[in-house]
Amino acid sequence: MDEQIIFEKYLLSAYRFLNFRLRSEKEMRDNLKKKKAPEEMIEKVIDKLKAQRFINDETFARMWIESRTRSKPRSRFLLKMELQQKGIARELVDKVMEDLYKDETNESVKTDLELAKGLAKQRIKKYQGMERNEIYQKLGGFLGRRGFSWEVSKKAIDSVLSNKN
Repeated sequence: MDEQIIFEKYLLSAYRFLNFRLRSEKEMRDNLKKKKAPEEMIEKVIDKLKAQRFINDETFARMWIESRTRSKPRSRFLLKMELQQKGIARELVDKVMEDLYKDETNESVKTDLELAKGLAKQRIKKYQGMERNEIYQKLGGFLGRRGFSWEVSKKAIDSVLSNKN
């Protein structure tokens, strides 16, 4: 088969993969490897996608953080872990987080404490009628699974319980 036809086949596959959401460079590489694309073809496709601005790890990281904060709040620690699993370099993750969190006008990102309080407020309704210790255990476990430290979780739970009374 002609090399140009093969290239276009893999490029079309990459476009379909991008159709659902932005992807990191690593995700795209892994997807093309799964489709048994030769290494030089993967490089050509990645270069083309970068030139067309379909792949940009910094933009991907920024969008990922904002999206996760809105739809499935998690701690900064867990967001960093997720991005590193997506192949985003630690330095880039740190830079993007610093940029996002220092901009106080950006309402799409909140501090860990604000996120934990919001989650605790939503979840506390499930625990009505339970003893305080049991609420601490359940809410603490829930927030812990979302990546929040015990210190942040405790402050959030204390805040929600004090507002409840």
